[in-house]
Amino acid sequence: MKRLLIALSAIALACLALGAAPAEPLSGGNAIMFLGARPNRVLVIDEATEKVIGFIPTKTGYPESMTLSKDKTRIYVQSSSYQDVEVIDVAKREVVDTISFAEPGKRVMIRQFEADPQHRFAIVMTHAMKKLEDRWEIGGVSFFQYDLKEHKVMRTVPWPKGEEREGGVGLQFSPDGKYLYVFSEDIYVYDTTDFKEVDKWELSRPLEDGFGRINFNSTDDDYEEPGYFTGIFTVSDAVENRRIMGIARINLAKKSVDFYALGPATGLRFALAPGRKLAYGLHQEIGKYEFWGFDLVNHKILNRVEFPGRPRMSMKTSSNGKLLYIFVAGNTIDIYEAATYKYLRTITLDSDMTTGLAIVSGNR
Repeated sequence: MKRLLIALSAIALACLALGAAPAEPLSGGNAIMFLGARPNRVLVIDEATEKVIGFIPTKTGYPESMTLSKDKTRIYVQSSSYQDVEVIDVAKREVVDTISFAEPGKRVMIRQFEADPQHRFAIVMTHAMKKLEDRWEIGGVSFFQYDLKEHKVMRTVPWPKGEEREGGVGLQFSPDGKYLYVFSEDIYVYDTTDFKEVDKWELSRPLEDGFGRINFNSTDDDYEEPGYFTGIFTVSDAVENRRIMGIARINLAKKSVDFYALGPATGLRFALAPGRKLAYGLHQEIGKYEFWGFDLVNHKILNRVEFPGRPRMSMKTSSNGKLLYIFVAGNTIDIYEAATYKYLRTITLDSDMTTGLAIVSGNR
């Protein structure tokens, strides 16, 4: 009788095991993802279900690039013509404004566009081209403050050192909007009440004797703490005559840099994870594609793992940090587990993507 009961128990357990529900697939979180695509739209993707749940039509062409505002309430979309910026209200999921600087017989290309944290104005760099009878006349680069509500130029912003820049300039506001940081050979600080230069951080100088200047490389600040700037940077090793790669965390307000070297420089895309304790790198070279893991607390490389990549790739960490999204170019987003770099599945879209991926939590 005892043997019979044991056998029946074993059969019952086996039946339960066979009938057990399969493990839930690993989810990236409960955010909403926005992705520019052809033709003339921004896709809206539910991160939890990995389904396209709608799209936002754009009016001036397909999106060429997108910038998510620091408070994650606006997306500034630059069109493929480089002449227009469309403003998307994230909560309403619609275009609420269009900004253009074009005039009859003149094309005005937008080189830089950075809106202040309160969405009152933007700092803009433009390059104008005037059509003549037999040629286009190329003008200089304009640098100005633009009123987003009144749609008019407020004032010209002085160039750092009085020298016009053709490119290679980055713009970022302080969290309270009181200061504008202009990233060039150095970091120039402007007071946003009158846009006079009030400070300069000479990053062109070496951090230490014999240590070369720090150069900006790939960054990803969607999960960044306001007022900070974390990313992969390279410096010159004057003794060994080589480039050294490391990770730097820059405190803009205190003008301090926490930089630690990791090894010889190599081209990597950088993706910060939520919580800022981990980050990931993406190495892409024909025939050699790698995930890199970084421990930002203990200042070290965790691992490097080869995987079958594709010729053009960007990477983004999911809103809960458990997944890595590999996208661009084409119409697919490959999903990998962040902890193991194991391939999990692919999201197939009905259009080709044209921009980076913006992830907004709490907007389901």
